[in-house]
Amino acid sequence: MKPGARFWRSLRYAYEGIKYALTTQPNMKFHFFVSFVTLISAVFFKLSKLEILFILLAITLVIVAELINTAVESAVDLAMPERHPLAKIAKDVAAAAVLVTAVFAVAVGMIVFYEPVDRWLTQSMDNRTEVSPASIWLYLALVFLTVIVVETRFSRHRWLRPSLWTAVAFSLSTLLSLVVMQTLAVLLSYSLAFLFLIHLYRRRNRSLAALLTGAVTGTLITGLAYALNAV
Repeated sequence: MKPGARFWRSLRYAYEGIKYALTTQPNMKFHFFVSFVTLISAVFFKLSKLEILFILLAITLVIVAELINTAVESAVDLAMPERHPLAKIAKDVAAAAVLVTAVFAVAVGMIVFYEPVDRWLTQSMDNRTEVSPASIWLYLALVFLTVIVVETRFSRHRWLRPSLWTAVAFSLSTLLSLVVMQTLAVLLSYSLAFLFLIHLYRRRNRSLAALLTGAVTGTLITGLAYALNAV
């Protein structure tokens, strides 16, 4: 086989491995979604070259760790179909590697985005509109109605059926961010919302697509309603 043909075949095998992990592993889908949002945010906040390198490094480490974890799980299942203490250790250690890289990625994201978000919030303070207690219930009612309408209108499409719990959680995080308008409070509030999303996903109550759609719905509806109120 020619070296060029061998290279392209290896590249195709690697691409099939990524597609397999993305298709079969819900955690990989979540990592890709967060990576997409992070890269869009990097473009929006016009991060520096060094900051972009740290973001790319964190994303790469998480995805590589998840790929290795998938490979280890598949190899262990093939070699040891029955339950075995050593098989459990192998899977737990591989999962721990993903957890360590994920924590590193979260730390990098909070450090890198802190100053750009702080500058953006400072500039937004000039056009700030007060959020009254009555308007909070209005925003939540809009989120609730939107989720109900989407679920009934697109009931056949599971990925378009947002989770009401995550929609409300991210709506509250958005409202808290609009009330406080402090960078640390914004990061902490959305971190709590993401932890709640991960908790619901671990309990297998709803699919990852439904949870993420609910998060996007709650954030967008609340932000749009606030923007219209500020006009």
